[in-house]
Amino acid sequence: MVGDGFKVHNFFPGGTKIGIHRMSPFFLMDYGAKTVFPPSDRPRGVGAHPHRGFETVTIAYHGRVSHHDSAGNSGLIGEGDVQWMTAGSGILHKEYHEKEFSRAGGLMQMVQLWVNLPAAHKMTPPKYQELTHAGMGVHSLPDGAGKVEVIAGEFRGTKGPASTFTPVHLYNAHLKAGATVDFSLPENFNTAMLVIEGAVTVNGTAKAPADHFVLFANEGEAVSIRAEESSVVLVLSGEPIDEPIASYGPFVMNTQKEIMQAVEDFNGGKFGSLDD
Repeated sequence: MVGDGFKVHNFFPGGTKIGIHRMSPFFLMDYGAKTVFPPSDRPRGVGAHPHRGFETVTIAYHGRVSHHDSAGNSGLIGEGDVQWMTAGSGILHKEYHEKEFSRAGGLMQMVQLWVNLPAAHKMTPPKYQELTHAGMGVHSLPDGAGKVEVIAGEFRGTKGPASTFTPVHLYNAHLKAGATVDFSLPENFNTAMLVIEGAVTVNGTAKAPADHFVLFANEGEAVSIRAEESSVVLVLSGEPIDEPIASYGPFVMNTQKEIMQAVEDFNGGKFGSLDD
């Protein structure tokens, strides 16, 4: 559990052989598989916590999450929406179940990615990109086979709304049973996918059911996904950041000295204030 509101499985970097470099520029993936939360008068969630040196990308499939931060920003992430938060130089942030969702209870399913920032942009001012479902780039597949929603990067000429500091492709592929979609992604990019719904066959051989993560070798550019049933697949691919990584809790920097400075700045109140 992250706080009392998010039951997650960490695919990387903790608890696996993937580590902190293998999926660069992506540093972390927490997956909240489908969980039904009972009604509650007190919104569940995670209290005020700091971030520095990276971006958080929250993708909502089911449920609604509210957030606010030490700079006075607030918002709502609903089903199909994506929040892309650049923590940069530092911010305090809290996330919790939206009030009406809490009162009614319901199904929650979300992904949170941490995307590393290169050294030149570690201390960029914090900012948000509120990416609504209606604003996603959408590429319709031939013969009614489904669609690819583009969050970041590009797919067959369709661009996503997210602005990124390094090259990143991030897609939600919605496929009907029997449909196949082919991707061409740079060989040097680190590429993986998470099966959100259904079951797929990857590159003609590997079977991947719902809630499973697939890591690709850096060999060739072609990725083929066939839906064995109606499926949703999150595809992530990005150019590695070839720099040292020093991490401690919610800080992702390049050196241990920078981590110590982040802790000192946080303890000194330089991230602002935010009630739990």
